[in-house]
Amino acid sequence: MKIYNLTGYLIILSYVLACMYFAPAHLGPWNGILIGGVYFIFCWFLGGLYLADVLHLGIAHRSLDYKEWFIKAVTIVNNVFGLYVDPIAWVNRHRLHHLHADHLGDPNKLSDDGFWRTLYLCLMPYQCQENLAGDRILRSRTFRVAANPIFAILAQAFSFYLLWKLVGGLKFALAMWIGIRIFAAWVNMVQNYWTHTRQFGYRRYDDEQDNAMNIGEWLPVTATFSACLQNNHHHYPRLLRLSHDKSEYDFGFITVKFMKLLGLVKATKKGAELPEDVPLGALEF
Repeated sequence: MKIYNLTGYLIILSYVLACMYFAPAHLGPWNGILIGGVYFIFCWFLGGLYLADVLHLGIAHRSLDYKEWFIKAVTIVNNVFGLYVDPIAWVNRHRLHHLHADHLGDPNKLSDDGFWRTLYLCLMPYQCQENLAGDRILRSRTFRVAANPIFAILAQAFSFYLLWKLVGGLKFALAMWIGIRIFAAWVNMVQNYWTHTRQFGYRRYDDEQDNAMNIGEWLPVTATFSACLQNNHHHYPRLLRLSHDKSEYDFGFITVKFMKLLGLVKATKKGAELPEDVPLGALEF
């Protein structure tokens, strides 16, 4: 088993065991697993929807055109009840990552950064040298409030307090609250380290300007909403799907297609352009 898969499964197992051990007596271990699982899936799915689908493909690359009310609703709900991520800073960092991928100016990881350095950068990232996040929606009141540091502190404090009161146990709430954030750090490492280190994954396109790799196993693809198909994505960042072959599992694209059925999103002109060297007969969107 690859090290990134083993690490991910061990984190999930540890989370389950922690939920069993710290569950209050009135709940018991099995209800502790059930409640912990619901919280885990809620935070993971909402975070993936927010980052991978909305901020990433909807705003950063303008591959998808979402209803504006939906973008704002997902932003507020995720940042209040889930895992907080500054939307304006994230879009700016991601655009700079594509502009300077693996080189000086990339705020996520430089080519020579190893595992521990990249893990440290999850908490203390490189400073951005440019501002590429001037979109109209990012200047809206909703996004300016969501990006405010005071809002970030209050929202996460409220998130933890609400979880504590709902489950009725401080240690149980801490186990879930910290556990899902450790899993989120692993997701970040899949995207920033394992898929940007050439000894892992595979390359469909031999782009020498970056180290982007594809990792296609079930767990990382599902956990990252397909953001671990980095070689595909860096080759054609505006394409609305990250899988470039029918053999590639693409959980993120499944969620986007479902939102299209609900009338929440449509493709932009650039997002729907299928390049000739992508081995897909059609986008199937």
